[in-house]
Amino acid sequence: MSQKAYDILLVDDEQSMREFLEIVLVNEGYSVCCAESGEEALEILSDQGARVFLQDLRMGGLDGMELLQQARKIAPETPVLVMTAYSTSDVAMEAMRQGGFDFLRKPFQNDEVKGAVSRALASTTRDENRTHNLRQRMVGNTPVMRDLFEMVESVAPTDSTVLVTGESGCGKELIARAIHDGSVRNQQQFIAVNCSAFTEGLLESELFGHVKGAFTGAVEERKGVFLSANGGTLFLDEVADMSLSTQVRILRALEDRRVIPVGGDREVETDVRIIAATNKDLAEEVREGRFREDLFYRLNVIPMHLPPLRERKQDLPLLAGHFIRRHAEAMGKAVSGMTESAYEVLNQHDWPGNVRELENVIQRQVALCQGDLIDQFSISSSRSSSSGVVSVTPDAPAASESSRQETRETGHEFEKKQTFDESLGLEEQMALFESRLIQQALGRCQGNQTRAAQMLGISYRQFRYKVAKLDLQVKSVEFAE
Repeated sequence: MSQKAYDILLVDDEQSMREFLEIVLVNEGYSVCCAESGEEALEILSDQGARVFLQDLRMGGLDGMELLQQARKIAPETPVLVMTAYSTSDVAMEAMRQGGFDFLRKPFQNDEVKGAVSRALASTTRDENRTHNLRQRMVGNTPVMRDLFEMVESVAPTDSTVLVTGESGCGKELIARAIHDGSVRNQQQFIAVNCSAFTEGLLESELFGHVKGAFTGAVEERKGVFLSANGGTLFLDEVADMSLSTQVRILRALEDRRVIPVGGDREVETDVRIIAATNKDLAEEVREGRFREDLFYRLNVIPMHLPPLRERKQDLPLLAGHFIRRHAEAMGKAVSGMTESAYEVLNQHDWPGNVRELENVIQRQVALCQGDLIDQFSISSSRSSSSGVVSVTPDAPAASESSRQETRETGHEFEKKQTFDESLGLEEQMALFESRLIQQALGRCQGNQTRAAQMLGISYRQFRYKVAKLDLQVKSVEFAE
């Protein structure tokens, strides 16, 4: 890449805004060139170039969106920062879809400008091996997956919000992690939160934190993940399962880039990139009144859809080989592949649990394999006709009817023993009951968390969330055979 004449090329038809931004950026040590129209800016960009292009979205003359598109054509490697007083509108979201790196909502604070410019400049000097590294994380060679990987590579260096959709087990978190790894935030934290794993009150505390004394049991102040992930990426999994009131708070956090801890009255600035995921049709959720339309548009800036495994079976050999190598290495076994007859069993299955189910099946078979080739697979095909979820998956094994019955009996036993404590609120009563139930399940499973989760009819991931949230001391983390 040739040396650019300027660090920042700034275009705004308001002289006062140009002068203000020039002072802020020059004081940070950047070389700045100002233009008062889109046409002038394009000439400078074409003739002299710049490392970052900072443009207003609403100006006289050349339309701001057209300016963005032409700037991307002239200098596709130059990140574009869009300034707008209409950041909640469809226009601002469309700017991100057209390749804008980030947007700044007027009026903004000096630190917001400095942070956005710093991230944009960092993106121009990213590691040349980033594309290779991203490809190493993602497995698939069907046209739809190649297109998806190209989109990940294109979107990762930007700061745009991404919504990943697809059935459970498709690998939505892997895509989110690949986007984070390819971004300028990759030296900061990637934090994943499963929104379906918490009650409403606990989820808000998990997201935004709480102040001391906010509720019974809040004996000390706690940072939420919006602040813990500051500078990095926050992955909100199963975002459709949030309550409407929590959705309102998420929307405000995205728009204002500030959060208010539960029980607090002071806003705290936060700088996170949001990647959301869901296995539901969010547009349908909006029509049914279960999801806010404004939040949907805020999250759906860059939509990515992961197809189910049954629609891309050509990727089965690649995926199977990848999982065989991974688990054979982890177990210290010499398994290197599978026989043709074994592959036929895989190919005939419709994989309702998707890639997660495939990995679970292969992990189990690698563990049982006595030679260097897997020669048979035993795959359970029993599943709920309504949900299409397979009965055996690595993170969410479905409970058998006997274990469900045992769980119901366990709940009845606790109900008999549980006494009402008037000093505790509903959330604390529920947490206490849940803690005791989890402890009994662990006791019956000799500390095996996977079996305990199966007994309780929840996923292993949800079980881990609950154990961590309730601060339970678990001695064993063995996996079920």
